[in-house]
Amino acid sequence: MADNETAAVRYKLDASQSRFTVQAFATGLLAGLGHNPLIGIRDFMGEAQFAPGNFANAMLRMEINAASLSLLDQVKEKDRQEIEQTMFNNVLEITRYPEIVFQSTQITTTRIVEGRYKACIVGDLTLHGVIRPGLWLAAQFTLAEEKLRAQGEFTLKQTDYNIKLVSVAAGALKVKDELKFSFDLVGQSETHNSAAG
Repeated sequence: MADNETAAVRYKLDASQSRFTVQAFATGLLAGLGHNPLIGIRDFMGEAQFAPGNFANAMLRMEINAASLSLLDQVKEKDRQEIEQTMFNNVLEITRYPEIVFQSTQITTTRIVEGRYKACIVGDLTLHGVIRPGLWLAAQFTLAEEKLRAQGEFTLKQTDYNIKLVSVAAGALKVKDELKFSFDLVGQSETHNSAAG
C-alpha cells in the first residue's frame, strides 16, 4: 500500500488542449490606444510528475519552441509581420536560441477541496541563452479521471535574460520590461495513455 501511495504518476502535457499566453505592456503613442500585445505560445511539450495523495517528488518540465509564438491581436497584416519578425529576430533571436525550457526545483501544494489544489512552483528558466533560478509560478490544479489541469500566471523581466527592449511601428509602440504569462495547461496520465493504447 505504501509503495502505491508513493509511486509517481506522470502526466504528459497536451499543447492542443492547453492555452499559454504572454501579455506585453506597451508604452509610446500606441499605448494610448490600449494596444498591449497578446502573444500565444502554440508549440510546447512537457510533463508533470508526482505521487498521488502526498505529492512527493513533484516535478514539472516544459520545453517551448520559440518559433511557435504568434501575435493573437487583430492588427493590420503589415503590423503583424513587423511585430512577429521583431520578436523572432531581435527579442528572442530564435536562430540562436530555438528553445525555452522550464525545470522545477521545488513544488509545494495545499489542498483546497477534494481533487483541487493550490501549488507554488519554483524552478529554473532557460530563456535567450540565460539560465535563471528561482522563477516562481502560482497555480491551481485539478485532478480528475486521469487528467491534470493547471491554471496560473507569473511575470518576468526581459532584461533579466539579456533581452533588449525594442520598439516597432517606427517607435510608436514600445514594450515594457515586464511580461505577464498566463497558462491553462492540460495533461493526461501516461498510465491512462498506455491503458488506452
